[in-house]
Amino acid sequence: MAVPGEQPLAQWGWLLARLDAFLSEPLRRAPPSELARCRLMTGASLFLLFGSVLYLLSGPTPPTRLCTLVSALGYLGTLLLLRNSSSPTAPAWMLCGVLTQALVVSVFVNEATLSGAHASVMLLPALGVYLMGLRSGLILTTVLIVSLGLLHPLHHTSSHPGPVLISEERFWALHVTAAFSFVGAWGLSTLHSTARSAAEASLERTLRQLRGSESRLSSLFEGTGDAICSLDLQGHLIAANSAMRRSFLERYGQEPRVGQNLLASAPPERQELWRQRFAQVSSTQPLRFEEEYVSEGRRLMVEARLSSISGEDGQITGVTLSFRDITDHKETEARLDDLHHTLENVSRQAGMAELATGVLHNVGNTLNSVNVSTQLLGELLRHSRVTRLAKATRLLHERSAELGTFLTIDPQGQKLAAYLFALSEHLVEEHAVMSKEVLALGESVDHIKSVIGMQQQHARTAGATEQLQVPQLIDEALRLHAFSLERMSIHIERDYAHVPPILADRHRLLQILINLLSNARHALMESEQQDKRLIIRALPSADGQRLRIEVADNGHGIAPEHLPRMFTQGFTTRKTGHGFGLHISALAASEMRGRLSCTSPGPGQGATFILDLPLVGEEASS
Repeated sequence: MAVPGEQPLAQWGWLLARLDAFLSEPLRRAPPSELARCRLMTGASLFLLFGSVLYLLSGPTPPTRLCTLVSALGYLGTLLLLRNSSSPTAPAWMLCGVLTQALVVSVFVNEATLSGAHASVMLLPALGVYLMGLRSGLILTTVLIVSLGLLHPLHHTSSHPGPVLISEERFWALHVTAAFSFVGAWGLSTLHSTARSAAEASLERTLRQLRGSESRLSSLFEGTGDAICSLDLQGHLIAANSAMRRSFLERYGQEPRVGQNLLASAPPERQELWRQRFAQVSSTQPLRFEEEYVSEGRRLMVEARLSSISGEDGQITGVTLSFRDITDHKETEARLDDLHHTLENVSRQAGMAELATGVLHNVGNTLNSVNVSTQLLGELLRHSRVTRLAKATRLLHERSAELGTFLTIDPQGQKLAAYLFALSEHLVEEHAVMSKEVLALGESVDHIKSVIGMQQQHARTAGATEQLQVPQLIDEALRLHAFSLERMSIHIERDYAHVPPILADRHRLLQILINLLSNARHALMESEQQDKRLIIRALPSADGQRLRIEVADNGHGIAPEHLPRMFTQGFTTRKTGHGFGLHISALAASEMRGRLSCTSPGPGQGATFILDLPLVGEEASS
């Protein structure tokens, strides 16, 4: 609605268009303030040119006719400059100069006594400041002061002696007052122009800021990729970004128009649903929801967001709707979910494979001891003297009829008693050795059964804990490797400090020791050292809260770059290794609240593996 007293700009559009026709193209594109001055000069020049022509047609006196003709040519020159100039400066000088010339000449020629003090003359300084600026306006004002405030009174008093209408003092006072009025008109116009320029500059800065904010906001809305639009509470479109227009065009075959009711074509139930959503939106709580659509036989999933638009009084006047197509995202989520289930199955199978690998590795180490025991038992049985006992008993059976004579008189019979005594002693020794090996074989088989049982139970504390004497358990692990260590001429050094018993899983700790000894044996086997040594230490930690077991060798050592990866699954430096033994040992140590580590000075300088375990109190509490 227009403000009372203001004419809408559209009513004057025809007049502005005709005024702009006299302007050059650069002046038409000038800023609004310069364009307004150019239009004023155009209108004033046309009006004054028309008035000059009418005055010439009325038949003025020759001096006045010449002055009017010069003025008319000046107004016409102003129009020509406006048509061909790219700056309003030259036309402004032309128009103001012609007006000043016409006024001064008419005052002198017509002998108008008080014309130089007329109120209409005050318009020229104001017009000069508006059209030409402060300094140029001051030049024009100075010309008026000198011409009309000083020269005209001097000319009049010198050329018209005798009685006058007013006294000479009053005559001069009027013209001096007029001169001061010229200065006042210039000063007031200057203040107005300065204030107006400051206001225009501030307005221009504000407009630039607004245009910059609008550009950034537009870039933000256009760059999001989301379809965004603003609606009033009845569903009429206020504004929409390109993504929204493109989406609407693809769905309905035409772009939306500002003011169009986007809910009009929806079914009644959909319109009611959207009205409920509009009512749910508050100034602080936007509404987010997902909807599914069917477009060209394809199901689309859309994520939408509604937020309110508030007026100056805080009342909600509309909503902003943004939505994006999340169909691909949902499909990707579904594929990721399927992939997650697949990975879970693969991980479960990999865990089972690792479990089986651990069982095979641990059982394989123990089977080495079983193999040693069975080889020794086989060797004993092959060389056993039981067959000689059978020969002796068969000889006694053959001489049973004359047994007394045979044993006392026959030389062969006399030796038989001593032979049987020696044979019995040898068989007793052989029986002890075989019993010992059978016991070791039974312990190895029992350890194999325990390893399999622990892995089958899948428990982190798979075996039962018991109080263990660590030195005895180390000796047991050494005995399982005794045959291979002796065969390789490896010198074993035991350094057992006084350590208290620990509460731990016997078979799990034994398996760690077996793996460490097996690792040291392979390191010594691959080394070129002549004096092969294996040192085993058991000692309490410095704080007395932990037990430390060290297995050191002077084998081929470990390169510095390999140390951080020694307990990684599958990592090995041996050509025939598989990289499971140390990994499984580290896991077992961790499950026992302990830690397995290793150090090495470098290749060819041996290595030391350190097993730290908690003493009775810590393990029992865990």
